[in-house]
Amino acid sequence: MKRLLPSLPVVLLFFCAALVASPASAAAAKTAPPTVIESFVVDPANELTPGTELSLTVQGTPKGKATVRINGLPRTVTLKEVDAGAYEGSYTVRRTDKIAPNAAVRATLVARGRSAVATVNLKAAPPVAAAPATPTPAAPGQTAAKIERFNVAPVDKLDPGVDLKFTLIGTPGARAAVNIQGVNRDVAMTEVKSGQYEASYTVRRLDHFPPSGNIVARLEAGGQTARTRLNQALLVAAKAPTLKNVSPRDNEVVAPGQTTISGTFDDSGGVAVEPKSVRILLDGRDVTQNSSITPQFFTYRVAPPPGTHQVQVNAQDVNGNPIRQSWSFSVGSQAAAGVPIEITSHQNNAQIAGGATEVRGRTAANAQVDVKVTQTASVAGLFGVNQELLSQTVRADPNGNFTFRFQPQINVPGARYEVALKSRTDQATSRDIQLVLFQQK
Repeated sequence: MKRLLPSLPVVLLFFCAALVASPASAAAAKTAPPTVIESFVVDPANELTPGTELSLTVQGTPKGKATVRINGLPRTVTLKEVDAGAYEGSYTVRRTDKIAPNAAVRATLVARGRSAVATVNLKAAPPVAAAPATPTPAAPGQTAAKIERFNVAPVDKLDPGVDLKFTLIGTPGARAAVNIQGVNRDVAMTEVKSGQYEASYTVRRLDHFPPSGNIVARLEAGGQTARTRLNQALLVAAKAPTLKNVSPRDNEVVAPGQTTISGTFDDSGGVAVEPKSVRILLDGRDVTQNSSITPQFFTYRVAPPPGTHQVQVNAQDVNGNPIRQSWSFSVGSQAAAGVPIEITSHQNNAQIAGGATEVRGRTAANAQVDVKVTQTASVAGLFGVNQELLSQTVRADPNGNFTFRFQPQINVPGARYEVALKSRTDQATSRDIQLVLFQQK
């Protein structure tokens, strides 16, 4: 895994001229305003290791359909309009993907029978973008738009009712606004004194502030528009993250063969783990480059020899708070005795859609399986709150197959679901196993 470059977003800010889609729409085009893309963001833009989630954001004409194509991939990513004119989506890099470091990423927005296109190249743009490449000169006697500084007063928690206070220093006598990706498209700023603009946004329940969220300030003056991206954490003195759900568990004995070493990063009450900071060591050997790492979890597959092995994980959150955890497991000559149990429907750390989720597994014939499902939401209003969704016992059929379903009361993008299972018969019980699932963003 290459870690020489910081994780940078590509931000393209401009207006794209609309293209007439068909002769049938030409008449309507004479009166309808053009379809435009005001900004296109790929974040991060220089981290393409497997497991990296690319956040894709388009801002432009509302009530349209936005899609993104990444050069080298055969699939199209469809974005969702989360607010008027704000479209969001994501793509997680796979091991089999062949994406060039400078691959072109193309966004298309179709609205009112017209389309607009924006293209950026990975690793080809700085994190802060200014006005379009060919700005309109300032009108005679007017001062061009310029932003000197843009910041926010950090808060302890992103709970409902908390006010985020933004300050912008720039050209006086202009119009300014703040755009919060996926939360609020435009928050007007007030010029409290010459060249100083302020705005306040009150956090709402279920607002989603992703770690790499795009918050952009816009300043309009003299016929020009200047923009800059907030390069600052929203939280101050956040708690350090912790490592949970490690597998194999501490002091567990596993059978020979392929073993998945994994864990989830719990940032409840803090901010997300920075994937570039994660280091994974197995018996003192750095295996980070061969691991799949996201802000939510890490996974490393290996066939360790018999004996005792030690895992050490080092990481930091985006505010620099450190985490370091070590544990051991052993590879025995055979699997530990007891009732067998396994999950057959989902891989650990898999993503699931909203709504009801069915989990299937296999154990001993007619065994009883104790199930507990807990939801952890990491968004405003449910920040770090654990909620038990299910606690029940199901019975396996004569072939040992069992199934159960769970459904959250509120679908929260990015929520983590921890499924704890134990199987028992009249003669023995199984080891505790855990399945971790994430709701799609």
